[in-house]
Amino acid sequence: MSLTRAASILAVCWVLCSVAAPAAVAPVAAAPSEMSEPATDATVTDATRSPTATPNATRNASAEDGTPNASAPAILSAYPNPLTDGDAGEYVVVRTGGTANLTLSDGESNVSVPPDADVVAVASDPVRARNLTDRPVVAARLDLSNAGERLVLRRGGVVVAETTYGRAPDAERWNATADRWVPRGLSLRDPVSTGPANATAFVLPDDPGVVRETLRSADERILLAGYTFSSTRVADALVAAHRRGVRVRVLVEGSPVGGVSTRQADALARLARAGVAVRVVSGSRARFDYHHAKYAVADETALVSTENWKPTGTGGRKNRGWGVRVEGGRTAEELAAVFEHDFGGADAVSWRRYRRGRTFAESSPPEGDFPRRVAAESVAVEEVRVLTAPGNAGSAVVERFDGAERSIDVLAPRMDPDGRFFDALRRAANRGVRVRILLSNAWYDEEANAALVNRTETLRERGYDIEARIARPDGRFGKVHAKGAVVDGERTFVGSLNWNDRAATENREVVLELVGEDPASYYAAAFDADWRASEPGGGWWGTKTKTTATLALGALCSLALATWVTKKTVRFDG
Repeated sequence: MSLTRAASILAVCWVLCSVAAPAAVAPVAAAPSEMSEPATDATVTDATRSPTATPNATRNASAEDGTPNASAPAILSAYPNPLTDGDAGEYVVVRTGGTANLTLSDGESNVSVPPDADVVAVASDPVRARNLTDRPVVAARLDLSNAGERLVLRRGGVVVAETTYGRAPDAERWNATADRWVPRGLSLRDPVSTGPANATAFVLPDDPGVVRETLRSADERILLAGYTFSSTRVADALVAAHRRGVRVRVLVEGSPVGGVSTRQADALARLARAGVAVRVVSGSRARFDYHHAKYAVADETALVSTENWKPTGTGGRKNRGWGVRVEGGRTAEELAAVFEHDFGGADAVSWRRYRRGRTFAESSPPEGDFPRRVAAESVAVEEVRVLTAPGNAGSAVVERFDGAERSIDVLAPRMDPDGRFFDALRRAANRGVRVRILLSNAWYDEEANAALVNRTETLRERGYDIEARIARPDGRFGKVHAKGAVVDGERTFVGSLNWNDRAATENREVVLELVGEDPASYYAAAFDADWRASEPGGGWWGTKTKTTATLALGALCSLALATWVTKKTVRFDG
């Protein structure tokens, strides 16, 4: 068989597979410009960058309904392995709630915990411990094991709280509330309500002007946090802001999937040359797997989106994304606090230091233009809640899914079928809540997403009110990249959180929960339009048949090619 004939076979196979299921081919390594986000729980990462998660091992007092009792005595954290000689300064943080007669035990010794303050750090070397924590420190002889320990808090001999940790990594704190090790320098936050606000809801690629308008309007400060950054227009706005006296700071991820692109390197270098403070989350002791948040603070305005700071994201050149701009200072101040925490960490290094000796990945040019079908809209939000990961975003979303009564609409690139987010959706569908999931059409997602569609079809056959579809852009956008949800037509989630467990526990993510019918109706209408356009059956077969046909055709093509390769190999070897 000639090379020409082999090429013909491959061409025919490609056409047939494309007709059977557009883009549903086995994923191969994606170019940085195409697949630049952490994908699923299976994403391979540098283990040295991962805060270590541990199975649930803590029991603290709860109310009768099972929710944590915020005033009851509890073990909050432990720091058994500080970077000091002999672990001097190790401590356990206990919430006393003003309760007397508390004792803390490690199985070998028992120490009294005085109710000197609502929360205290118990340490055998209080002088050293005061350099390691801002909690009030009380002296008590308690030696913590670096190999693992079970700590028990008792009141009058009755167990009120306990926690068990495994081998202690250097300089990491055991967070007994989250049951995980947390690198020093990372503070896990609670959800924060910033009250009612006026906001501008928008979707991409339809209305990218909201992003640029927000940055151009700043007079005093711009704090911009992202996963990647390569937008020339955003860079223009930041440089212009810096020149008119605005304090501009930028924080991005140092190890995005596929590497830092040459386009991003050029954009960040330009900002740094102009005098903008640019830092990159990088290094073996990074506090997050990925700094994946996508938000900005411009004076007293907060902007949160699902999209990266690049032409195909906030630039409106490809992705279906959701975004919101919130007016008023409370949300902006809360996000500014998140930014200051992350920007000030030891793992946030300057751009000049980061780029020394590095090479960067080639990047593709921006994609096409898309029509403006969904205009930005002013909405009244009854309450804004700022959610972050690691810490609270994942559990907050699952809690809303579990509390849903009528409907849940989810727009996402992909979803882990074995993760807690899909489990919560399945539970909702089982109790009669209408669940709709619209997934990415990107070629590197479609095989896994087709499998999820099949799974929901199986659940529907068993009586669950759940349906998933793969998006059909039809010229309205390039691919789905949004991570959003609307619950009961009353609560909307907009932010960077991908719907998998690893993102919720290991990445820096920022999500806004918008309470009220006004914002929910806007995003629900946008979702409905994309959902209707993705109606199944717009082709020869349904998803299951397409997937089966694609696999069969792929097998035939592989067999034909293998036969040719074998013949050629025998001929060459002979």
